[in-house]
Amino acid sequence: MSLPIVSVIVPIYGIEAYLPKCIDSLLDQSFSNFELILVDDGSPDNCSKICDNYAKRDTRIKVIHKENGGLLSARKAGLEAAKGKYVSYVDGDDWVDRYYLDILIKLAEVNSSDLVVTGHFREFDGKIETIKPHYTGTFNEDEIRSSILPKVIYNGRFCEHEISTYVWNKLFKKDLLIQVLFDIPNEIIMGEDAAITYAYLALSKKLTISKIPLYYYRQRHDSIVKSIENPKMEYYRLGLLMKFLKTRLTSVLNEDNLNRQLLYYLYSQILVRSGGMIYDHSGKVSFNPFLNLEQNAKVVVYSSGSFGQHILSTNSKTNFFQIIRWIDADHHDLNVGGNFVKPLSYINNEEFDSLIIATINPSSYDAIKSELALMGIDEKKIVKINTDEDQIRELLVYLGFDDEFSYQLK
Repeated sequence: MSLPIVSVIVPIYGIEAYLPKCIDSLLDQSFSNFELILVDDGSPDNCSKICDNYAKRDTRIKVIHKENGGLLSARKAGLEAAKGKYVSYVDGDDWVDRYYLDILIKLAEVNSSDLVVTGHFREFDGKIETIKPHYTGTFNEDEIRSSILPKVIYNGRFCEHEISTYVWNKLFKKDLLIQVLFDIPNEIIMGEDAAITYAYLALSKKLTISKIPLYYYRQRHDSIVKSIENPKMEYYRLGLLMKFLKTRLTSVLNEDNLNRQLLYYLYSQILVRSGGMIYDHSGKVSFNPFLNLEQNAKVVVYSSGSFGQHILSTNSKTNFFQIIRWIDADHHDLNVGGNFVKPLSYINNEEFDSLIIATINPSSYDAIKSELALMGIDEKKIVKINTDEDQIRELLVYLGFDDEFSYQLK
């Protein structure tokens, strides 16, 4: 029996409502020479039975049942079992185009590439948005090191990646992925995709980027963690991520460039997870990243994504400012701290002092700002995020990070 060309690995935990659609889309691939590895990471629902039932129907399916160990441990378990030349990862609550594998493999084989990156679809509440990389082409090792890696994490605009962190819109070579994945600490639960993607890119000799969207990413508002249970533990885990990235990228980037990329990346992750505001032990604000935003100001928050939810969750405990509206073009039934998402038409200039666009991506920020301007919103009221490098360094020291971006958990 010949070995499969590609191993598709699906980590699974608590997603029984979405899993059948994911598996069906993979079994319906136009390219058939693949194995499907379903990793049941101790899922507490019926995912285990769903996996076993599918395995009875198709010999390409291999099921791994393991104790819950988190996303990285599930990805590792799948890779250990993989027999393919290539590896792709699919999240169990997403689904893929019928030509997903066909096109990925064609892009890899035709261009002799170690890594393939493609576009994707973002599905939210029935709406589908097409998201494509900024540019396309093939890049050799010299080009990867001279033009891609120096901007891959932070491309000069806060905080935009030159190549997305996601592992699910990419195709990897198994032999190279093995050199990366098993060295990543399982404690990393924020930015684990970045750890894989960027460390892998540092080993790659040929990169192909295509704008063809093949993957349907289901954005679920119910999957976002809305509060930080233990800030110090989160900082420790982020420190592990930064240490891993620094170790893996030191040989391919100069120190100043790498430190600057990691500085802004770490800052962005802290902002999103903290809801922006950093408080001391007494509950007093020690860092406010929102420029010209005063205490007790009447505030509108735009975006019901992770950052927006964290802003509302954090402020509901501290009441630093008054949130009078929570808006999003993708408005839906969601409640955080008594605030419900409303459509853009629910605000007017007279009722608020400042508006926070809750995104760290400048392209998204600019697009949203333009849409708000069309709705008559005063652009002067739209808040900017502090990106002063010196002040960010001071913040990281205050929080307990050292010069190497490590955090000592005490």
